Amino acid sequence: MDDDAIAVLRRDPVMARIIDERDPYVEPEWDDEFERLIVSIINQQLSTASAAAVKQRVFALFDGEVTPETVLAADEEALREAGLSRTKVEYVKNAAEAFLERDLTREGLADHTDEEVIEELTRIKGIGEWTARMYLLFVLERADVLPLGDLAVRRGIEQLYGDGDELTRAEMREIAEQWRPHRSAATKYIWADYEAED
Repeated sequence: MDDDAIAVLRRDPVMARIIDERDPYVEPEWDDEFERLIVSIINQQLSTASAAAVKQRVFALFDGEVTPETVLAADEEALREAGLSRTKVEYVKNAAEAFLERDLTREGLADHTDEEVIEELTRIKGIGEWTARMYLLFVLERADVLPLGDLAVRRGIEQLYGDGDELTRAEMREIAEQWRPHRSAATKYIWADYEAED
């Protein structure tokens, strides 16, 4: 975690306590941007445990070769038997087509603003703002992403700043203003704290 990010976050006493108590949430390394997008689609509306099981079965079908070409060639029934709904089969194939048509890699999106990346990704049917923000956060490693579409992030903020009471997204954005321009780092600490308390 960047020293400058830690210095900014420590100005918030709540965040300072979490930094002292938790390590930030870290995802597995994803060398391949397309793989990570497929994982985000699998994770949509599933619990962590369910998503991990489905991901393992789906990736086993590809024998380590999760590429746009292998996804497009995959048998739809096999994908469904691995745990993808009919809708998610359509979504992963849409993502594969988009990757073949456009450069959605780190390099291809390097000159895009965060909002432009979201706009580019949400053109793909099945990729919503949550999935696009996960891509910004974990694939493009943008520094100032606040994914309020994520339930764990919202619940974590409510526990830490609202004594568990419901907060509006406007209130959460206001709380997060003090973390700029390092809201991604803050998000990772909130996830780590929420998962530890869960």
